[in-house]
Order: sequence, then C-alpha cells, then structure tokens
Amino acid sequence: MARSFETPAAANLAPDAALEFDTVHEFDTVPRPDTASGFEAAEDESAAMATAVATAHPRNLIIACGAIAAELVAVVNRNGLDAVRIQCLPAEWHNRPERITPGIRKLLEEHHEYCDHIFIAYGDCGTGGLLDALLEEYPGVERLPGDHCYSFFAGSDVFETLSEEELASFYLTDYLARNFERLIIKGFGLDRHPELMDMMFGNYKRMVYLAQTEPPARLAEAEAAAVALNLPLVVVNTGLAPFTNVIPIRNLAHG
Repeated sequence: MARSFETPAAANLAPDAALEFDTVHEFDTVPRPDTASGFEAAEDESAAMATAVATAHPRNLIIACGAIAAELVAVVNRNGLDAVRIQCLPAEWHNRPERITPGIRKLLEEHHEYCDHIFIAYGDCGTGGLLDALLEEYPGVERLPGDHCYSFFAGSDVFETLSEEELASFYLTDYLARNFERLIIKGFGLDRHPELMDMMFGNYKRMVYLAQTEPPARLAEAEAAAVALNLPLVVVNTGLAPFTNVIPIRNLAHG
C-alpha cells in the first residue's frame, strides 16, 4: 500500500526524512521556487515536495530507491518533467537486496500496461543479476547503468579512477552520510555488537564521500562516519551532472 502525502502544507519533507517506513512512497513532482534553483533546496527538510497522487496510473513513472529520492526530485524539477511520478522503495533495502527485485516486480505488474515510459532508478544493487533478468520480461524498461549508485553519482570514469586508486574504499553519498548511524551502525547491529566492526569493515583502507552539493552538505556527518570506521576521509564533489546524464530525460518528457 503506497503512502501518499496529501497537501503542500503537510508535505514539506525531504525524501530521505520521509522514507523511513517499510512501504512504497509516491512523489508527484512539480516545479517549485525553492527547488528550481537546484539540489541544495531539494535536500533541505522544507523542500522536495511530495503531493497527492492525482491518478491511479501515471503516464511516466520512475521506480526508485528511496536513498536517491532527493536527487531524483531535483533532476526532475530542473528539467521541467511535470508529468513524472516517482515511486520509491525503502532505502533500508540496501541492507536486504533480496527484497529489491520482488518490490520492483510488484510495481511493474501494477503499472506497466498503463504507462508510456517506466524507468528503474536502481543499479544492480546487490541483486546478483536478478533485476536484469526481471527487466528482460519488460521490453523498453531500463535501469541505471552500473552495479550501484556510487558509480552513477561519480560518473563511470571518475569512479573507475577512484577504484584504481584504492579498491578497498567505503563510499558515502549525501544520503548515506546523513543516515550512517541508522543504516550502518544500527542497521548492522554494531551498536549492540561493536566487536563485529573490525570483521565487517577492517579490510577498508579509506572512506570516499561523493558529495552531491558544493560545498558538501553532509561533510560533518561524513567526518563522523570516517571516525566511526577509523578510516581516512576523501571528499569528491560530484554535483548532479553525472547522475542527470544517466536519466532518460527525453523519454520521460513525453506523454
């Protein structure tokens, strides 16, 4: 059952603040003065609007991971894609990737017959090829390139360079930096069993914060995360350009 946010006055929540429940969340994106200038406003708690769902089936649909909801809202609004609906699956599924493909399948079964365009805003994301196997059943439905969000936030060339510099890198996005305590420390039970820290993260050599804003909006949180894992921190300002380049803007503009 989708959770909808009904009015502008009641819906001034950033996506990463709203997506803390094990449910699907729907965003009808509309241009707003406080988000039109870019991602900085969309990341703020008072931006990234979620409004009531106007119809049962949108013409253009993005099925997305909740961890990239703020970035998607920013890209969609910047490009005037008024008719696009974003439906986000729980960001917590990063820790339970076996849930991702069934969750996407359910939404595809619900909407595929009625939508002009559907785009899957996921990489492989730990599904072990199961997501790609699912999408073979739905010709024309594509996903983000690469294995995970770090590659398309950084851009393939930059990510390849970072990997060549140090393969044993632990990556943070703005969302993961902000939610590190909840998703990593508590999500893996390290608050209850700190003795597992070295077993799980001892092989990493550095932490790389891929910042989607300039200056980095979550630098303090990233620094705290690096301290928690006892890793040196490298900050890479990616902006939103690499991510925007892998969203099929032209297809989603029709319909």
